[in-house]
Amino acid sequence: MAAGAAGTRALLALLVLCSMAAGAAGTSPDIAGNFLVGDGKVTLWCNMSEPQHTITGHKWIHKEKTLKEDSEPGASTSYTFEGTVEEHSGIYECIFEGNPQTRGQVNISVPPQVTAYKKSEHGNEGDTGVLTCKNPSFPAVTTWSWHKSGHGRLENASGRYIIKSSGNKTELRILKLDIEQDTGDYFCNATNPLGTGDATVNLRVRSRLAALWPFLGIVAEVLVLVTIIFIYEKRRKPDEVPDDDDGGSAPLKSNATNHKDKNVRQRNAN
Repeated sequence: MAAGAAGTRALLALLVLCSMAAGAAGTSPDIAGNFLVGDGKVTLWCNMSEPQHTITGHKWIHKEKTLKEDSEPGASTSYTFEGTVEEHSGIYECIFEGNPQTRGQVNISVPPQVTAYKKSEHGNEGDTGVLTCKNPSFPAVTTWSWHKSGHGRLENASGRYIIKSSGNKTELRILKLDIEQDTGDYFCNATNPLGTGDATVNLRVRSRLAALWPFLGIVAEVLVLVTIIFIYEKRRKPDEVPDDDDGGSAPLKSNATNHKDKNVRQRNAN
């Protein structure tokens, strides 16, 4: 990151000169563009020397998005935004409205600002692991490389590693993940004309049996619950049996008494 900061400071003195056609006669006014950094803000400005026509307004465009637009006359225009040049690198167009329209540009160039798609990745033993890094800054990366802690640079020729890089994105595929060999920190490194940048991805490789642990936990909970219900039911039933016996014996005793009283009345009548 120190190299990136040094490169950025060197760019602050950069003056971008753009020559744009200004009519069929072939004459072309010069547009000087630059940017200044201070107080957490970045200011872009463009100045047209010797305008050949009446200026009716200005416009600032970045990535096909209009950032600022006005209808002021004048051969100078500026645009200010909060942040750092590392966060807002790229090509900015300044447009002078008129007949014809004249365009200039300011390039904010920085060393690669590499970020990992995920700082921590997980994979199962035997599967293919995929690690990804990207660079959102300008200019684009010219060279990507991958390294592993304690191993050194990784190469496609090794047979287990497949590296695919295109522009501002790189991808590392690790075939047949191994817990002992592949677990650790991986570094993606990017280079462009202004310097280098890198990011770290931590890879954790899990055993195939690890996927069964949640299922086994659920099974264990079910078994414990069934055991508790079984023990509760077994202890509850003996307490209910005497109540049923008592309830059934009362009518029998009452019937015996009724028969005895009936026999006594019959003897008395005789």
